[in-house]
Amino acid sequence: MSSLFDSVTFGKIQLANRLVMAPMTRDRATPGGEATELMAEYYAQRASAGLIITEGTQPSAVGQGFLNTPGLYTPEHARAWSTVTDAVHARGGRIVVQLMHAGRIGHPSLYADAHRSVAPSAVTAAGQCFTPGGPTDYEEPHELTLAEIAATVEDFAHSARYAIEAGFDGVEIHAGNGFLLHQFLAENTNRRTDAYGGTIAGRIRFAVEVVEAVAGTIGNERTALRISPANQFNDIAEGETEELYTALVPALPNLAFLEMCEIVARPVTTLVRRLWNGNLIVNPHAAPDSFPSSAATAQEVLDAGLADAVSLGALFLANPDLPARIQAGGPYTAADEDTFYGGDHRGYTDYPHLTN
Repeated sequence: MSSLFDSVTFGKIQLANRLVMAPMTRDRATPGGEATELMAEYYAQRASAGLIITEGTQPSAVGQGFLNTPGLYTPEHARAWSTVTDAVHARGGRIVVQLMHAGRIGHPSLYADAHRSVAPSAVTAAGQCFTPGGPTDYEEPHELTLAEIAATVEDFAHSARYAIEAGFDGVEIHAGNGFLLHQFLAENTNRRTDAYGGTIAGRIRFAVEVVEAVAGTIGNERTALRISPANQFNDIAEGETEELYTALVPALPNLAFLEMCEIVARPVTTLVRRLWNGNLIVNPHAAPDSFPSSAATAQEVLDAGLADAVSLGALFLANPDLPARIQAGGPYTAADEDTFYGGDHRGYTDYPHLTN
C-alpha cells in the first residue's frame, strides 16, 4: 500500500512524493501571454509538491480561450516561463506545463486580430465568455479543415519543443473540460463525417495524433495526457463515455503518466485503471459532495489501488505548503473563490505557510 509521501518515478520525472498540484487557470499572465515574476513566486511557493502541473497554456494564438492566460509558442514565451521553472527547480520541485487549446471556448474580442475560435464542427457553445467588455455569448466557431487539423497537431509539437527549452520537466496535454481535444471526443461537438468524426474511432483520432506528435518531439517519458470522462463542463456531451475511453486509452502510446480528473464517475476511473498499463494520477471526486478534494480522499484513492499519485487543486491553491500540512494533520486554509481568476498577489501568493 502506497503512502502520499512515498517517492515515485513517472518516465523521466522523479517525484519526491505522490501529491501533485493539479492544473488551475489563474489568469495572471501578461496580455501577450508571457509568464510573470509573480507567477514564478506562486509556483515556487508550491515546490514541495511531488509534481506541479501548470495552468492551461495555449500552444498557439488561436488556442487561447481566456483573458491573460499564458502561451508557449514564441521564444519570448519560453524565456518568460524559464523564470518559473528555474524558481521551482531552485526549491527542489518538479514542474510540467499543461498545453491547452481552448477550441470553441473563446471570443474574437479577446484577440488583437479578432480571429474566430475553432472547433471540430461549427457548433456554438452554450454560455458566455468573459471578455474585455464583460460577459458575452460565445460565437459560432470555424470548423477546422483537414489541413488546419494537421497544422494544429504541429502547433502542439512546436510548443512542446519550447517547453523543454524553457526548462519544464515534461508536458501534459489537456484532453478534458470541454476544450479542443475533448470537443473532438464528444458527440455533441464533433459532427464530422470524415476520418476525424462519425465513429468513436474517428473521434479519438485527433487526440491520439496530438499525443503521438508531442511524444515524438520530446520523448514519451516526458509526455502526459489529462482526461475528464463524463465531464459536462463547457457544454460537452460525450455520449457513450465508457465505450469512448475503452477505445481511447489503449490507443495511446506509453507515457510518463495519464491524469484523470474524476467528475463523479468512479466506475469510469476503475475502467481507466484497468485499461491503462502506465502511471495514473487521479484528481478524485467520487461523489457530488467531494469538491474540493481532501487529503483523506487522496489517500483513499491510493489505498484502493486506483492511482499511483493524486492531484489536488483548491487545497494546493490555498495551502502552498500542503505536504507539510497533511503531515501535521492541518490546519488547512480555505480558498478565496473571489480571487481565483485575475488580479494581483491577493488570493495568489499571500496564502500563509504553517511557519508564518
